[in-house]
Amino acid sequence: MSAFRFAAVALAATALAAPAVSKVAAPRVSAASFTNLASPLPLPYDEKANADAQVAAARNRALKSHKRLLIDLGGNWCLDCRLLAGTIDLPEVKRFVDAHFVVVTVDVGRFDKNGQIAARYGIKGRLKGVPAVLVVDPRTNKLLNAGHETDLSDARSAGPQALADWLAGWAA
Repeated sequence: MSAFRFAAVALAATALAAPAVSKVAAPRVSAASFTNLASPLPLPYDEKANADAQVAAARNRALKSHKRLLIDLGGNWCLDCRLLAGTIDLPEVKRFVDAHFVVVTVDVGRFDKNGQIAARYGIKGRLKGVPAVLVVDPRTNKLLNAGHETDLSDARSAGPQALADWLAGWAA
């Protein structure tokens, strides 16, 4: 099997492989592994924020800038959430994300807060894991990655490049 074919099969087998909804190339990530991320990892979730107001404001910014809305549901206690945030903070990933998305982070506590945000996008009951990443078309307020919201909830089993690839799969 050729190296290219092997890589394609391996990528298809991973849980992080996003459906082919985008032709946008992912940024080349400088960090080979999560150990190369800045330490300490970010604490991206504001536990006191008004999630409804934050999401509404982010949606308005996404509409005005013609970008997709990316809602990151998680908690500062969650290693996978912090790894995602640390990866997004890498300069090359941050430039990419800022070019394609308006990002809003929403604290879900210990799955006991802000469930109305997920419910608004058709997610019934308790989230199956975090981070739960919702990619939303701000014009229609429709969830674009239905069925893939918790693909990154085991981010630690992937690597920074795999996370960037997943994000690129949903870029506009």
